[in-house]
Amino acid sequence: MRSMRAVLLALVWAGLGLGAGCAYLPDAADPSRLVCRSDAECAEGQVCFADGCGDPGQNIVVEVTANPKNGLHAQDFPVENLRPQQNLQLFGPATLQGQVRQETLLPTPGNNTTAYSNRVTVSASGESLLIPGVTRRYEGVLVPDNGGYQLAVGAGRFSITLLASELEVPPRVDTRAVEPGQSVALDFLLPAKASLTRLTGKVVRQENLLVAADLEVQAVDEALRPLSQRVPVARGTGEFSLALDPSAARLEHVLVQVTAPRTEDLVPQKTFTVDPRPGVTTPLELGDYGEPVTVLGRVLDREGKPVTEASVYLQGKVGGGGQFRSRSVLTGTEGRFELRSLPSHPDTPLTLYVVPPPEAAAGITLQATPIPRGGTTLPDIVCTNKVSVQGTLLGPDGPPAAGARVVAEPVGQVSGWPRPAVGVEAESPTDENGLYTLRLDPGEYRFDFIPGENLPRVSRFVTVLPAEVQVLAPFTLSKGRRVTGLVSVPTERLQNAPPGAAYASIRFFRVVNVEGKPTAVLLAQTLADSVGNYAATLPTR
Repeated sequence: MRSMRAVLLALVWAGLGLGAGCAYLPDAADPSRLVCRSDAECAEGQVCFADGCGDPGQNIVVEVTANPKNGLHAQDFPVENLRPQQNLQLFGPATLQGQVRQETLLPTPGNNTTAYSNRVTVSASGESLLIPGVTRRYEGVLVPDNGGYQLAVGAGRFSITLLASELEVPPRVDTRAVEPGQSVALDFLLPAKASLTRLTGKVVRQENLLVAADLEVQAVDEALRPLSQRVPVARGTGEFSLALDPSAARLEHVLVQVTAPRTEDLVPQKTFTVDPRPGVTTPLELGDYGEPVTVLGRVLDREGKPVTEASVYLQGKVGGGGQFRSRSVLTGTEGRFELRSLPSHPDTPLTLYVVPPPEAAAGITLQATPIPRGGTTLPDIVCTNKVSVQGTLLGPDGPPAAGARVVAEPVGQVSGWPRPAVGVEAESPTDENGLYTLRLDPGEYRFDFIPGENLPRVSRFVTVLPAEVQVLAPFTLSKGRRVTGLVSVPTERLQNAPPGAAYASIRFFRVVNVEGKPTAVLLAQTLADSVGNYAATLPTR
């Protein structure tokens, strides 16, 4: 059996003339699972996708985002058999709704809660139910009406957090799955203030020396779920008071996180294990983390030329055992930088991160760097080169595909290297010979080849290994078929709304398993016109 990564490497080796160009996925005897480079390697009627050969009309999910201002957030629709005319009938807004109530120690007859009427923030963070990896987040600041609230959301599986404006009210967290157009009930019950577990204390550097910076503290459990809100530390005294969920009184210990909310305050972050049952804790000491120091340096490439506009920062353990990350600074025209940092822990150097801009030949560089208490001027930091990834893109019938955009999106990392930075786009389209070159850090990527309007985008997974140059086997575009339709909204649920969803965003995904993991690959994206009509080009044989 061979992993998808091994198969992808086989494709790379094939481009170098070192091996065969095709291999099967693990435990897959079906030829439709053949990993491929072009449609010609697939069975009749199949198309070469990123995961292998497959039916271009199957495994498709469409995401439609019609009108967020009117509550029509993302809705997902599985498509069993894609047709040339594919109308999309939307559901009405999906919502989370329910009651926010608070327990009272003076119950009225038949009721021991009261409607909560102060401002709350309700946030829902999660992922599509049907499209793996597509994340969604919605948030609303609401004032419950006699305890009632409602928040419009998209479809998905969410972790929902309610945060009251009163810092003495602990957060409430729950989970829900939301289908398109569905109203999901979710009530929140807040504890009575008199039943809260209260924990007071003081944050100091050492002994009674206070921290000359703004700090915040929050209590969490072992799973890092919040037991209290994040509250400020009184700067003049170092004192704090946390209101924890009543359940915290049954815990032998909780974690108290001390953070500096402003990056310009050079103070480490530290987590303490605290017994909440006495209600008061001994002073939380950040320790002797030293005073801010200046770190100077210069970043060069392998040829000794300055690397400009590189992001540089220090991160790691400092004196007292806390964790610290400096503010990022950019290198200047001579590759020089100056940043402010805390000294490193006596036994553990900080890590210097250098992240050159996407267009630079220099690659991401990490370097263990001791920072003494008096500051330092570092020796020149010489970055390794990015890998020059070269390849050829061909049209459906074999000629070079000129003028196509090539975009590489990181999806993973290779052993011994950090995960690459955000998506990187080729410096220029493919040339008249279909050739392209991207400079990339080692990692796992999804390559998206985006041609003109009459051809569909094509994606491939590629593992970029440490090397000076990596030549990929040629990739071939698929033929395109035009899919049109009308995105319509339920006018009976949206008063005075036209039947078509004007300027709706539509995205077509292929959803399959890659190495046993559900994976979604974008096939096409488009916008509806002013009356809800859309057109998209998708792969065909």
